[in-house]
Amino acid sequence: MRISTQTFYARSLSAMLDQQSALSRIQNQVATGKRVNTPADDPIASVHILELERAQSESEQYQKNSDSARGRLSLEEQSIADVGLVVQRVRELVVQASSTGSLTNSDRQSIAVELASRLEELQDIANRKDGNGEYLFGGFSTLTQPFAVTAGGTAYQGDQGNRLLQIGPTQKVADSHSGNDVFMNIEGGNGTFSTAATSTNTGTGLITVGTVTDRSAWVPDDYSITFTPTADAYEVRDGLGALVTSGAYTDGTAIAFNGVQVTVSGTPALNDSFAVNQSSNEDAFTTVQKVITALNGPGGSATGNAQLSTLLGNSLQQLDQVTDHMLNVRSQVGARLSTLDNADSSRDALGVDLKTSLGELRDLDYATALTQMNQQLVGLQAAQLSYSKISQLSLFNYLS
Repeated sequence: MRISTQTFYARSLSAMLDQQSALSRIQNQVATGKRVNTPADDPIASVHILELERAQSESEQYQKNSDSARGRLSLEEQSIADVGLVVQRVRELVVQASSTGSLTNSDRQSIAVELASRLEELQDIANRKDGNGEYLFGGFSTLTQPFAVTAGGTAYQGDQGNRLLQIGPTQKVADSHSGNDVFMNIEGGNGTFSTAATSTNTGTGLITVGTVTDRSAWVPDDYSITFTPTADAYEVRDGLGALVTSGAYTDGTAIAFNGVQVTVSGTPALNDSFAVNQSSNEDAFTTVQKVITALNGPGGSATGNAQLSTLLGNSLQQLDQVTDHMLNVRSQVGARLSTLDNADSSRDALGVDLKTSLGELRDLDYATALTQMNQQLVGLQAAQLSYSKISQLSLFNYLS
């Protein structure tokens, strides 16, 4: 077959360009250390690589969310621990104030001053921020101060939401508790009912916090124990005024009804009464403020000391409820931190698998690549040399 000079030049040039292109591709692979740099290198592998890189990107974002949640939960755990220390000190002060017979008004007011400082400390803890300047206990309202001191006490201004962070494809974790859950939503009394002395009492009667003897017999209601028609007898009536039980009063003897019992001691006056109400929630700030108000009030009389003793006894019970509640919240924080640890371990294992799979698809086998590069280089050099030789073949070279 006859081949024209132009065709020869074109084919030779095309062959050398193909060799150069193949050599350039291998050189690029060697330079980057990647077998697949563009989809053209391996279309099927490129699709899998994109999927693996997307999974890696998601895993990195989950890790960032996990780190953020861990930071906030660690701060919350420390805050709850600090609350426990404050409540413990408050309890010590309440026990000290319970010695009503040996304390003067000045002594009680001194205790009230320290309690006021502990209350401020409790409020400061409730308004703590994280490293990003967001409030820990504001719920979704992380930029709004959750607690404010008002004329009526300490008011919660946040919401009841718990912000959830995605730490896995199907797993979320709350990065804090709302202030309502931590400080406000605390069971009152013994969890079933609470007791209190009526402020108009004139005798020296005291009432205990009481116990539940048969929970199935308890009928939730607001009951009153009144000493009438004489101070030697009592009547227990429900919230509608219906008589529940009655009997003769004996100092220190338990009064039982509807599966609960309380003990009244001292000498109640005629028409003195005590409340036995179904439990309602009481915030931690109110518990401390009640004691401060009572200690700052007038004291010294037998009646005043009796009412103060009743309030302090109930306050000790309520402080125990606060402590138990904080321990429960702290255990929930610990469970969430444990969940983060487990998720991190699973994510680390997945990360190793993703990295291995990605390396198998994308990373270059240098030994094979260098061999191919040398082959391409030799081929290119041979093509160039043959072209230079054959291009000199011309009829005019043989004419003299």
